[in-house]
Amino acid sequence: MNQAKRPSSNKVKIAILGMGNCASSLIQGIHFYGNAEQEDIIGLMHREIGGYKPGDIEVVAAFDVDARKVGKDVAKAIFAEPNCTKVFCPNIPALGVIVKMGQVLDGFSDHMKNYEDKNTFVLSEEAQPDKDEVVQVLHDSGAEILVNYLPVGSEKATRFYAECALEAGLGFINNIPVFIASDPKWADRFQDKNLPLIGDDIKSQLGATIVHRTLTDLFKKRGVKLENTYQLNTGGNTDFLNMLNRHRLASKKTSKTEAVQSVMAKRLDAENIHVGPSDHVPWQKDNKVCFIRMEGKLFGDVAMNLEMRLSVEDSPNSAGVAIDTIRCTKLALDRGLGGVLIPPSSYFCKHPPQQFTDDEAYNMTEAFINGTDLEGGELRRQDGDAVEEILPLKPVVKVRADSKNTNC
Repeated sequence: MNQAKRPSSNKVKIAILGMGNCASSLIQGIHFYGNAEQEDIIGLMHREIGGYKPGDIEVVAAFDVDARKVGKDVAKAIFAEPNCTKVFCPNIPALGVIVKMGQVLDGFSDHMKNYEDKNTFVLSEEAQPDKDEVVQVLHDSGAEILVNYLPVGSEKATRFYAECALEAGLGFINNIPVFIASDPKWADRFQDKNLPLIGDDIKSQLGATIVHRTLTDLFKKRGVKLENTYQLNTGGNTDFLNMLNRHRLASKKTSKTEAVQSVMAKRLDAENIHVGPSDHVPWQKDNKVCFIRMEGKLFGDVAMNLEMRLSVEDSPNSAGVAIDTIRCTKLALDRGLGGVLIPPSSYFCKHPPQQFTDDEAYNMTEAFINGTDLEGGELRRQDGDAVEEILPLKPVVKVRADSKNTNC
């Protein structure tokens, strides 16, 4: 049942899990854009969401497990090794927020010990907090939203912090491919607490997934039969190094593959589609290079193929979306909405509970932000009060949290 709206603050107070490259780009972006008024600002999908600008986002708590970041002000931690993303806003003043030691659990893969310190994590020897201590930090900080940037494969760690968010009464944004929003049990728990949830696995602003999905949808709309496709990705950051442990990749491959399969005219058999990270190339640093190939048949059953290469700075590409998911979550808090936010989850994430085409998800998200349904009417709660999350369109596919890559 929906509770009363929260008193609105002119700040969006967030806590961040993991002070890696993505957090660095996000925090740089908050200061880079500030409260800029120009309508033609480069790189933002939305200058304002619910009256909130990028500069209204305030980091009030942060957790990490790397010795070079724990105990440092956030403004210094985001530039510490092994972070290697592009620095586009170097002069960030001290925030007065010290990075706390977090729970390690499965957030650190043993193979990471085999690489030079500058390229890998160096575990802090500080005592790890228990759930009560994390919840206390979140309470004391005044955080409203917990943003998850833990390494891929952090299944236990993500669930630990999701529990902390529920206990502390925070909205939760799950940027990684651990299935929280797309798991009905977790979704119900956030709904029961009337806390907003966005997930799972953030899409980049213009990355491999959104491009592959767009091309796949184009094949369908133009009557071209897609028969085979692959998406290969290389990068040199800790994300790609972490994913050299193939056991940590199961949910990532499921998430990325399902994102593409869900917009196909007909799903491909497993042997005809490959989507996923491919290798770690240290000198690429935070530059991600994607290779996509698509083979199909067009008019007259004549064969065709398409190949493309996409090169992007990985973490700013993600931050361009995260800066909107945060403000959408704040909007839900202001409106008294809880549970999975389907429109922004479908538009901003690879593995939401329900998949829509990107055009549909875009229109739903704009309606969510504007507080109107697709016919221009006011969003309604089931109890009749104004503003409720909408599901105006039939989903392409309903995603199961335990979905396997057997028919992908």
